[in-house]
Amino acid sequence: MSKLNRFNKLIKICLVIILASGTFLAGVLYTKVNALKTGGLTSLNDEKSIDKESVLPTNGFELPISWGDLGPKLISAGVIDEEKFVQTVNLNGDEEKILKEGTDKPITINEDNSQFVVDLLWAIGLAQKSNAYIDGPMGREYKKDIANFSSTAGWTLSKSKATDYLGKFELFNLTPEQQKRVEEIAKNIFRPCCGNSTWFPDCNHGMAALAAIEMMVAKNLPDDEIYKNVLKLNSFWFPGTYLTTAQYFADQGTPWNKVDAKTVLGAEFSSAQGAAQVAKKVAPQEGSGKGSGCGA
Repeated sequence: MSKLNRFNKLIKICLVIILASGTFLAGVLYTKVNALKTGGLTSLNDEKSIDKESVLPTNGFELPISWGDLGPKLISAGVIDEEKFVQTVNLNGDEEKILKEGTDKPITINEDNSQFVVDLLWAIGLAQKSNAYIDGPMGREYKKDIANFSSTAGWTLSKSKATDYLGKFELFNLTPEQQKRVEEIAKNIFRPCCGNSTWFPDCNHGMAALAAIEMMVAKNLPDDEIYKNVLKLNSFWFPGTYLTTAQYFADQGTPWNKVDAKTVLGAEFSSAQGAAQVAKKVAPQEGSGKGSGCGA
């Protein structure tokens, strides 16, 4: 082989090595830059898939409580103006029957009725006599602002202003010990629309969650069951948040049906600030459903 041929062959080998090295280095560089941009987000290809049905089942969830005759009671008391409620919430036939006649069937929540559920629970939470309106932030440091919160000023579906009904009715009886349980549980439950616990129910979701807690405590359900069922409500009220949270736990190796509901409902994951931090750690989730709005 001539010197020229050997030289040309050597050049070709060097070019192959350079190209291969460049491709490898480019891949490494892209990975590092992408990680910096996303703050360490898990790659979509590396994510463990979540079972969306376990977070937001197509058929919804059934709760261990029923509406009973609370709808008719709220109408009779003026907490709900029947005509306003029916027109504003756009009820279907079954929902209108629940409102006007009541039902002993268990409460169910799904993608289609999440707004109805939050609105009716909101009315219950508003009207029910609760220590949250006496000993909580709304009854103490923010007492002078009581009429200006989203949960009060935003409730426009009553016969008169919302504060005329706030904490005025014993829709169901709670002993002092049960009221204390409500307080302890409510202080541990947050919602992604704000940074407050349910003990400070300054928005519709907070007041609705308070009502659900009170109804379950009145039935003497254990704490862990109450947390699990409030998480079911929150999941349909804030579907995008909890699909993202489920993905975070999946990336840590914990499937959604194994997570501790009390932990998920705490400030670290369910406050607005906590949910925002979780969202930075995982990719956005699709198919999050419609949820429920913050107004009546």
